[in-house]
Amino acid sequence: MRALFTSAMTVLSVLSLSAQAPAPVRKDTMHLTVQTSISSTEVAAGQKVTLSLAITPKRDMHVYAPGKHDYQVIAVKIDPQPWLKAAPTTYPPSEIYHFKELDEKVETYSKPFTLVQDVTILNMPEAKKALAAAPVTLTGRLEYQACDDKVCYAPTKVPVSFALTVK
Repeated sequence: MRALFTSAMTVLSVLSLSAQAPAPVRKDTMHLTVQTSISSTEVAAGQKVTLSLAITPKRDMHVYAPGKHDYQVIAVKIDPQPWLKAAPTTYPPSEIYHFKELDEKVETYSKPFTLVQDVTILNMPEAKKALAAAPVTLTGRLEYQACDDKVCYAPTKVPVSFALTVK
């Protein structure tokens, strides 16, 4: 009986978690794979949610991290909304890539890494009015330029979106 109760509680916990945080969405480009996820799809005014973008560069590829260079840094861009405030993106530590032909050393990511973007649902009358027509969609994009040891490819934009239900 105890085992049955434990199993039932485990199933309920998994169902509860899946209602709050849906499975990551995977997108592939010729340069990388990105899996997007959100901490909760049910939001209320004043609440913060966290967007995570788990990125895996493809073989021999790298993208640019923030640093002392003029290359396009990989970035999460959230489309402006009257009901939303986006915090700066959190970047993990980078690695130094040495481009031998130019004897240049730059901050990059060539191994799997995660970008984190916190957004807050504003607790203002204008925001509450805009959110009254739930569900709403949070949209944006991942922007980057990828390179291998021979070629830098054209800048790329990968659209991202998250459906939110307002409590």
